[in-house]
Amino acid sequence: MALILVTGASSGLGYATATALTAGGHDVVVHARTPARVAAPAGGGRWAGVVTGDLAEMGEIPGVARQAAAFGRFDAVIHNAGTMHTPEAATVNTIAPYLLTALMDRPSRLIYLSSSMHRGGSTGLAPLADGAASYSDSKLWVTALAMAVASRWEGTAAQAVDPGWVPTRMGGPGATDDLTAGHRTQVRLATHDDITPPTGGYWYHQRTQNPHPAAHDPKFQDRLLQALEERTGVRLD
Repeated sequence: MALILVTGASSGLGYATATALTAGGHDVVVHARTPARVAAPAGGGRWAGVVTGDLAEMGEIPGVARQAAAFGRFDAVIHNAGTMHTPEAATVNTIAPYLLTALMDRPSRLIYLSSSMHRGGSTGLAPLADGAASYSDSKLWVTALAMAVASRWEGTAAQAVDPGWVPTRMGGPGATDDLTAGHRTQVRLATHDDITPPTGGYWYHQRTQNPHPAAHDPKFQDRLLQALEERTGVRLD
């Protein structure tokens, strides 16, 4: 049984992931913007806990980390929360995962939600500071963050996951991917030991793919981490 935090778990992929983990017997702490957005797990059962805060507001992110710390060290953290809207995309999709990663005790496993659209993202980091980042930019950056953590933190497995274009509120009714397949990879990475590669993978439906080349570029990773530190005032050790 593992202790797992899932961000953005009030609906869509986050809720499906958290529900599947709970059904598997794990202790799941869910994050939502407000307590009113938290629903019970589908099919019965209870969450191990709830943390709240708006990840689009950078000032609220440390509070989410403090709430999470009350549950102790997590076995896995799934950074699922996301938005497609500018100017919130950089904060929710990249800065929030960075800050939570930096401020929380290191878990055994970190899983960051990416997107196939990350391949159209820019390696120019100026939009990180000025709020002009696109969804694609933010997903390239969070993918590179996952790879950076994988190469720097011995003892913590970090993976990036493309859940596919699934029919959630964000994906829309015209999405062509399967919602169940969209969360199975996160569940497996959070709970199974037979993972290859054990860290630093970019996953789509339980198979690895090659991400944008910049994601594995140590120089780009260094630039990204420096830009995130300057933007937040928090260093990733």
